[in-house]
Amino acid sequence: MTYYVIIRGPLGCGKSTISERIANKLKAKHIPIDRILDKYNLTEELENGYISQKSFIKSNEIVTHTAKVFLQKGTPIVFDGNFYWKSQIDDLIKRLKFPSYVFTLKAPLRICIERDKKRSKAHGKDAAKAVYKKSTQFKYGIIINVTKPIKESIKKIISYLPE
Repeated sequence: MTYYVIIRGPLGCGKSTISERIANKLKAKHIPIDRILDKYNLTEELENGYISQKSFIKSNEIVTHTAKVFLQKGTPIVFDGNFYWKSQIDDLIKRLKFPSYVFTLKAPLRICIERDKKRSKAHGKDAAKAVYKKSTQFKYGIIINVTKPIKESIKKIISYLPE
């Protein structure tokens, strides 16, 4: 069965690391939404101080064709991003008529800030706080506590997916 996974959550919670490892385990295509936003210069238009919903919807448009090609061939997709607008998630699900699984990664703000500090290119405390505030405004999908070892978080997510 072909399906796709959306891994969402605040900056520094481990989305990219977890998504990459899950994609490797599933032999899936990994699509990081942040790279799409950067590649196509979609980070400039702001809405209430955040990257606009319109920009995220545009990123969905960009990835949809590639995602459909992989899904039609039976290859799962793992998307990762903040997905801090519910409209972005709803739009992606509407565009991709395949089974989907959404996971929200959850960690305290202090852990997200500490993890961000350890990156080679940290975003900074203010960015971590802002994205945390926005991305935790609503719950969507299955909540995964990522304060435990990464292997446990990955195992928990995979337990929800078809074999």
